[in-house]
Amino acid sequence: MQKIKFTKMEGIGNDYVYIDATRNNIRLTPEQIQKISNRNFGIGSDGVIFIRKSDKADFMMDMYNSDGSSSEMCGNGIRCVGKYIFDYGLTKSKTPKIETGKGVLELDMETNASGLVNLVTVDMGEPILIPEKVPVLLPGVNPIIEHEIDIKSHKLKFTAVSMGNPHAVIFVEDSDKFPVTEIGPILETHSLFPRRTNVEFVSVRGKDHFYQRTWERGAGETLACGTGACAVHVAANLTNRGGRKSRIDLRGGTLFIDWTEKGNVIMKGPATTVFEGEFEI
Repeated sequence: MQKIKFTKMEGIGNDYVYIDATRNNIRLTPEQIQKISNRNFGIGSDGVIFIRKSDKADFMMDMYNSDGSSSEMCGNGIRCVGKYIFDYGLTKSKTPKIETGKGVLELDMETNASGLVNLVTVDMGEPILIPEKVPVLLPGVNPIIEHEIDIKSHKLKFTAVSMGNPHAVIFVEDSDKFPVTEIGPILETHSLFPRRTNVEFVSVRGKDHFYQRTWERGAGETLACGTGACAVHVAANLTNRGGRKSRIDLRGGTLFIDWTEKGNVIMKGPATTVFEGEFEI
């Protein structure tokens, strides 16, 4: 049996088990990740994130969903990676670069009176709108903005955005009343999306103010999704529902997003340590 130390962390309710794999090249099977993530028989999380060495950046984020499948990127997750490496002394830099499936992203971290990171701003890079790179199988449509799709008597319109991982953003009248857990899994596995997709159901709360529920690929509905909030912001701009800056409320908290004139999407939000411990495999 091998004992592995972990830290449970969350970014506005999007929680992962974080493992420092910079010293030992720790690998877990999909089945082990499923067991760890199980909220009744494991630690309980939306997945597992390994922090590894990188030859392209200061560190690498290696992320897995609660079903054991790998994922390219997580906006809430990368904020917690930044907090982890600073709070645990792996770096003294407040502007580290992290290698992800989206590429190398730069963080800008703020600390509280105790010297621990509490807020993290992430340059998420440019959104990807080219259908085959999202990916979405809709030849001849570029970009995909409010494309009509019928799901179980619901006439929906989705905008396709990748922030390193695929998103289908759908604006609805009331996200809380919409059957997210019924429609989400159907869209996640729809044949239009060869790598499956995350799905955001969004309602407008005011000028540049939105409320988002997310059905996450490989995890189901989660309290928050940072890349999803970035995709929502981009989709709102593309559909003339929002401007360059917005506030996005999620079930776990609030994120602030800025789509800069240069084309990059900037996300700001909190990162929190829940508890730490160790498990045996």
